[in-house]
Amino acid sequence: MDQKNLLLAIVISVVILIGFQFLFEKIRPPTPPPAPKPSPSAQTSAPGPAAPAVPGTNAPPGAVPNTAAANVNAPETRELALARDPRVKIATPRLHGSINLRGGRIDDLTLATYHETVDPKSPEAVLLSPSGAADPYFAEFGWVPANAGDQVKLPGPDTRWTAPPEPLTPTHPVAMTWDNGAGLVFTRTIAVDQDYMFTVTDAVQNSGGSPVVLRPYALDSRTGIPEGTAYYILHEGLAGVLAGHVFGGGGGFLWLQDPDTYAKLESEEPRNYTSTGGWFGFTDKYWLTALIPQQQETVDARVVHTQQGSASRFQADYLGPAVTAGPGASAVSSTRFFAGAKEVDLLDRYRDVGIPKFDLAIDWGLYYFITKPIFFVLRFFHGILGNFGLAILLLTLLIKLAFFPLANKSYSAMSKMKLLQPEMQKIRERFPDDKQRQQQETMALYKKVGANPLAGCLPIVIQIPVFFSLYKVLFVTIEMRHAPFFGWIHDLSAPDPTSFANLFGLLPFNPAAVPTIGPFLMIGAWPLLMGVTMFLQQKLNPQPVDPVQARMFMFLPIMFTYMLSGFPAGLVIYWAWNNLLSIAQQWTIMHRAGAA
Repeated sequence: MDQKNLLLAIVISVVILIGFQFLFEKIRPPTPPPAPKPSPSAQTSAPGPAAPAVPGTNAPPGAVPNTAAANVNAPETRELALARDPRVKIATPRLHGSINLRGGRIDDLTLATYHETVDPKSPEAVLLSPSGAADPYFAEFGWVPANAGDQVKLPGPDTRWTAPPEPLTPTHPVAMTWDNGAGLVFTRTIAVDQDYMFTVTDAVQNSGGSPVVLRPYALDSRTGIPEGTAYYILHEGLAGVLAGHVFGGGGGFLWLQDPDTYAKLESEEPRNYTSTGGWFGFTDKYWLTALIPQQQETVDARVVHTQQGSASRFQADYLGPAVTAGPGASAVSSTRFFAGAKEVDLLDRYRDVGIPKFDLAIDWGLYYFITKPIFFVLRFFHGILGNFGLAILLLTLLIKLAFFPLANKSYSAMSKMKLLQPEMQKIRERFPDDKQRQQQETMALYKKVGANPLAGCLPIVIQIPVFFSLYKVLFVTIEMRHAPFFGWIHDLSAPDPTSFANLFGLLPFNPAAVPTIGPFLMIGAWPLLMGVTMFLQQKLNPQPVDPVQARMFMFLPIMFTYMLSGFPAGLVIYWAWNNLLSIAQQWTIMHRAGAA
């Protein structure tokens, strides 16, 4: 009966593990039905908790401009949407794109140093897209009246700004102007640094006879949920720091009830915050957009979800403090907008110059205190060796050296266990029907020679935090994206692309395309090598006396080979190399003890 229960437990565990691995990229927590939304006429609001109306437009800030071509039910190609309006080019070392002179939006950005695939000739990674295209994603800035009853003609999503034709560069800001014809001239100056930080300065010059009191706003709007949000080990959605609260980031192994994911935001009413400084926006696996108000100002911030047909639209926005432009005077407001890659050093640098906890836009996970140092060590080794795969091998060697005394003690105890196997078999033969007596005699034997039956677990237990932290580093840091090793491994952050089913590329077909069983066939060369090393290491361990248990343990390398086949190749390389080092150490110790 004990053997049957053990067999049943192992089978159930294998089914759960394999099922999780097969589905974990394809499912996410069920999305509750969205709360009823007001009719379009009721959505004519500007950002902010009070949702004040915006004169001159029948849509909220961030909506599609009033043009027949921009139909959310029949989106254009991105190229056609970009060609519809006049634009000012963005040309920096890190960013390409343009500013839309209709509405003065930043709605066209590609990342100059990142590409869609490992091929450096592939298209640049797209971050922002204009209204009218599929899944618009953009930032908008402007003014609303400070008092609901004020009638002021203000620039909106359809406003045509004028600007010189020179492109926006790190050394050349773009200044746009618009005259409302009623005594107010608006100027928007957009600057950008060498990386991904925009500074948007809005000014209004009042040549009329009455003061004008306005509140600045900024919004970050995206339509559609990006691919990849099904990963339970990674946070994607709302990110930021407002009113002392940190959104997103952190994390453990399963993000089952994260309150800041896109799925959660879909089911909620608008969130309102009053915060002095801070930042907030939307984070994906590798990219981030974030609004960063002046850190000394108190703003009214909001995060809201609306439904546009079948598409979900998410918006983070804020209203700044009121400013007054007296007769013959001007008023100015400034904000920053980050749009780019979540590079570790870059986010740390922005954090150090006054953006609180900006580094937490990267989801370092539960083992933050281990994961981030591992990243810095790997990057240091990469600077010496020029290859992140070699850096992983060197890190693994150093970890083995650090735990060498502990592992030695463990393997010495396992040697004693292996030498005791003939005596344990005799105990089973002496008391074949008395399980309790077998256990008593066995424990007495362990005590007599100083053996520890749990010693073999120690080398595995001590590396679990390192294993998971390395997994997080490979999975979430953009520095690992498209990082090559040698041979067929062109991306350490992606699974091994080969498969035993087509003899690792010798046969001209793609196993992944086979219906139903395709994912089960994608077991590459490195996972198989890892499985072989795991099998060899297991042969060095004391074998269970019970033949059923022995067969079950022999099945474990097969199970782990399949499980790790879908993990990043860098992690599989780490595991295989760690196994080889463990085999060398364990065989040496057991050979000296006469147990090998």
